[in-house]
Amino acid sequence: MDLFIILVICLSCLILLSLWNRSYAKGKLPPGPTPLPIIGNILQLKTKNLSKSISVLAKDYGPVFTIYFGMKPTVVLHGYKAIKEALIDQGEVFSGRGSFPVIEKIAQGFGVIFSNGDRWKQIPRFSLMVLRNMGMGKKTVEDRIQEEALCLVEALKKTNVLSPSNSECIPVQEFLINNKDQRLVNELMMDSFFFQLYNAFPFLRVLPGSHNVIFKNYALQRSFILEKVKEHQESLDINNPRDFIDYFLIQMEKEKHNKESEFTMDNLVATIWDMFSAGTETTSTTMRYGLLLLLKHPEISAKVREEIDHVVGKNRSVCMQDRSRMPYTDAVVHEIQRYIDLVPTSLPHAVTQDIRFREYLIPKGTTILTALTSEFPNPEKFDPGHFLDESGNFKKSDYFMAFSAGKRICAGEGLARMELFLILTTILQNFTLKPLVDPKDIDTTPVHKGFGSIPPFYELCFIPV
Repeated sequence: MDLFIILVICLSCLILLSLWNRSYAKGKLPPGPTPLPIIGNILQLKTKNLSKSISVLAKDYGPVFTIYFGMKPTVVLHGYKAIKEALIDQGEVFSGRGSFPVIEKIAQGFGVIFSNGDRWKQIPRFSLMVLRNMGMGKKTVEDRIQEEALCLVEALKKTNVLSPSNSECIPVQEFLINNKDQRLVNELMMDSFFFQLYNAFPFLRVLPGSHNVIFKNYALQRSFILEKVKEHQESLDINNPRDFIDYFLIQMEKEKHNKESEFTMDNLVATIWDMFSAGTETTSTTMRYGLLLLLKHPEISAKVREEIDHVVGKNRSVCMQDRSRMPYTDAVVHEIQRYIDLVPTSLPHAVTQDIRFREYLIPKGTTILTALTSEFPNPEKFDPGHFLDESGNFKKSDYFMAFSAGKRICAGEGLARMELFLILTTILQNFTLKPLVDPKDIDTTPVHKGFGSIPPFYELCFIPV
């Protein structure tokens, strides 16, 4: 047994040495902490606060350094200057999607978020065009969000106490499949230890474990989506497309003789899954966290309600035109997103070609992680003043990158901004938020802050006003 262990260690060292030699033969990666054989730097990263671990490492190695997840190198860009220099100034080169074994197992390179190359250029462009044709950014979508917000108000009026973690009580957070199952999947996908482990060792897919819950749930969702697509195919009118599925099916028909076409059933299913999974979880988690922060800071909640009463009143719904006259509320929405840092390291990027970045040569295909430690004063404090000037007017900040930056910036940014503003203001227009404990005792620390930030469980009362 001892001899076997020695052989395994020696073999591991040889494999790691081979990978290092390959990287340095093609390019000089930035320095970083010394990785262990096979497992890399996983033990040096806090599983519940990956961004904090990266910030600590940045103090030792600077804003650009290399860490290993397993035997694969990942270059980390820490801070605004390094991120801007890469994602914005050299956006095309850093526009690839990095290695993400968990999602690769699910999406297999199809769809919008996790695709690369020509597929990534075609499908997102088409999807954005269709969404705009369907009203994204227009009054029609705003009207629909207002309707959903009012449905939420009616649902909340039916109960005095609500746990925001129970999305079954909130109609705007409904998902295609059972919400309880989806919440479990989302929490597993946001858990950094699970992601680090599986992404470092993809062969774990053959073993039992929580990762199988994600794969099983996706299989159910895929079946549901395929069923809906079939229904659309049977009732399709090419002259009167009803929704995204119809538009995509029409394009599939147009390109059916093109063997290189990206308009396939696999891409349709994956794109729909991308839209629902990314759109629902990010917005609902931001809302849950936002309400928690407003419970913790009732003086801020009261000031938002005062601005709503002054600008809108109680006889009509809040609309997007009101936002320019509600600088404090706008600042609160931005500060919620900044403070919670929903996806601290963003989704992984990759370089599409060999690139000399600062004094380093990063080989094509290298995974890139970005971590934007707040450039704001008092970053640990929840303060809407971060987005207000001395006169109380709203001020933009280049440091605000809640929707990422560069070529891979979130295509649904405009829709998400609209949802957050309208839903939050509608809630505060109709309710006073009352915590079940003293606000001083409310803990806003995320239960996980690895791949994503997950707020702690809490309850509150919605008191009609």
